[in-house]
Amino acid sequence: MKYRRLGKTGLDVSVVGVGTWQFGGDWGQDYSQQDADAILNRAKELGINLIDTAECYGPDHLSESLIGDFLSRDRREDWVLATKFGHHWHDHWENAWSVDQIRTQLEESLRALRTDYVDLYQFHSGSDEAFDNDELWTMLDKQVQAGKIRNLGISIGSNDNLYQTDKATERNAKAIQVVYNRIDRVPEERVFPSCERQDLGVLARVPLASGFLSGKYKPGAVFEDNVRKGREREEVDEKLKQVEEIRRGEVPEGVGMAEWALAWCLKNPAVSCVIPGCKSVEQVESNARAAELEL
Repeated sequence: MKYRRLGKTGLDVSVVGVGTWQFGGDWGQDYSQQDADAILNRAKELGINLIDTAECYGPDHLSESLIGDFLSRDRREDWVLATKFGHHWHDHWENAWSVDQIRTQLEESLRALRTDYVDLYQFHSGSDEAFDNDELWTMLDKQVQAGKIRNLGISIGSNDNLYQTDKATERNAKAIQVVYNRIDRVPEERVFPSCERQDLGVLARVPLASGFLSGKYKPGAVFEDNVRKGREREEVDEKLKQVEEIRRGEVPEGVGMAEWALAWCLKNPAVSCVIPGCKSVEQVESNARAAELEL
């Protein structure tokens, strides 16, 4: 495994992390504690040290709870733990951006994760209006001072949201999370240059383009999971066609497409870490191999 500095957080993070949206059940599979343990144990064996999760990955902090149970039996200090705020999912899913709601979310996340601090607490794909709430950032700075948050970050909803990216330092945020992959290169235009100017760490989410760059799917594939099943047939087929062209023209013979796609993201010096989801131990192993692939 290789490691990079996560911008001015000063944290050294594995260039491949573990994304955990799948633990919440939205990607067509339910996870037991045993499933989560197997994935996280193997990740650690391979040198991965960053886990990215969120308050709304599954109802009642489900993903965070699976991670927390694992951490309660592992060495918390070995991990860089990133989670997010801004949404609420108990009886139903909703946005939750008031200062009081987010203060409560933080306490619920800490309880679910079974820790007294998070290494990176990220504004989760909120509007510019929600972002401009000075009282929110004042409250979060107090939580930093109290030691419950080590670093603040911004997970931008639009991967061209220069407004929030440019204001990161002003908000005491030290990392940006953004959609970036071989199919969607928009952050290269404006977001990455802003991150480099401010020395912000960059977490590249959806680096496999929601599985399209995994190499598993051919034109005509049908998706049943909550995340992809609502997409227009035309859009799906166009992406799969593009992926096939990339596979034929860019991926070296003998190299797995998923490994290549992650290594492609890491080729950009602005990127600190890619955070692909992984449904199995085998996918963790495939993801980790990307760290050693030189393009």
